[in-house]
Amino acid sequence: MSTNYDIKDIRLADKGRFRMQWAAREMPVLAQIEDRFAKERPLAGIRISACLHVTSETANLMRVLQTGGADVVLTASNPLSTQDDIAATLVAHHEMPVYAIKGEDNATYYAHIKAALDHKPHITMDDGADLVSTLHKERRELLDGVLGGTEETTTGVIRLRAMAHDGELMFPIIAVNDALTKHLFDNRYGTGQSTMDGLIRATNVLIAGKTVVVAGYGWCSRGIAMRAKGLGGNVIVTEVDPLKALEAVMDGYRVMPMLEAAPQGDIFITSTGDINVIDRHHFEVMKDGAIMANSGHFNVEINLPELEKMAVEIRRVREFLDEYILADGRRLYLAGEGRLVNLAAAEGHPSAVMDMSFANQALAAEYMIKHHASLKRTVYSVPESIDKEIARLKLAAMGVQIDVLTPEQEAYLNEWRMGT
Repeated sequence: MSTNYDIKDIRLADKGRFRMQWAAREMPVLAQIEDRFAKERPLAGIRISACLHVTSETANLMRVLQTGGADVVLTASNPLSTQDDIAATLVAHHEMPVYAIKGEDNATYYAHIKAALDHKPHITMDDGADLVSTLHKERRELLDGVLGGTEETTTGVIRLRAMAHDGELMFPIIAVNDALTKHLFDNRYGTGQSTMDGLIRATNVLIAGKTVVVAGYGWCSRGIAMRAKGLGGNVIVTEVDPLKALEAVMDGYRVMPMLEAAPQGDIFITSTGDINVIDRHHFEVMKDGAIMANSGHFNVEINLPELEKMAVEIRRVREFLDEYILADGRRLYLAGEGRLVNLAAAEGHPSAVMDMSFANQALAAEYMIKHHASLKRTVYSVPESIDKEIARLKLAAMGVQIDVLTPEQEAYLNEWRMGT
């Protein structure tokens, strides 16, 4: 067992092992990659520092990376997303250094990130870019040893592209989030289901008949709106992008500014990647009993400092639900402390969608090791060949077959003379 770790309780290891095995049943693509990695060992000699949500699905990715020969260290990418039993089983049964405790304070969170960087990684594996930004700001002596990295989520990709634009990014990064097999499925179906799961666990409210305001209409918000509607919610979408707003209208939702939606909403869910999407002037007109939750990566989408200033009393009324009593007597409720509600109050995405997301992580790491020397210091999309291979493996695991183009059809698609 590793002696370098900081977790809640090593005695939780056996519980975590069973949950890890259960998740693996729904991750057949990763299992097929593991079989190949066991034979080829493409990650042999490579040190990987991973900053990801410490969940049962992540644990299976870590196991596959180890099988491929990598020396892996894992730290949490969010203070509230860690599953403590999973952290314990990785340490006890897989001899992996893990630095993650659910509910850790901000200082501990960054101390854990720095401990993961002490591993002197060749490859970074990030979810939100906190690991990479800390590496660039505070541990620049390690940069020369880094071959490249991967990034899991939209928020992190935005930060990394800003770094690349400013000339500050010192090694190539593959944006796993941009893979079609990631954002079309993980962001839409995974976030949609798990966000509503987290909200319901935190509140136990009936969604049917409620007015649900969804901030944003990117892939994550599309999924949230779809699932809220499926549960009987009356969905309002707020947007700043006219194309996405138009799409939301064409999908059958009401679209309006947040200030107009604020007095109407019973439930508010943010998933934009931006700051102060719900702000003081929105709190001021919300109805008594309104519930707020965030499904964006960082806890900045709901302006918590302003909400705290407005409150005359704050109390925890359920395990993952805080009540803010305002001076005029209205009560506003916040789920999961404004952090990722699907992980703060539930278990995150279903294993079946994380199967594809983490297959992208594993194959992107392999690709980076092979091709880093020819890559520039910028953010790259996942190669199309990887995306299609993962889709092919997923279909095969589901027992689904598809057509293959005939030679005649191939020729037609590459011939401009034939026409009608």
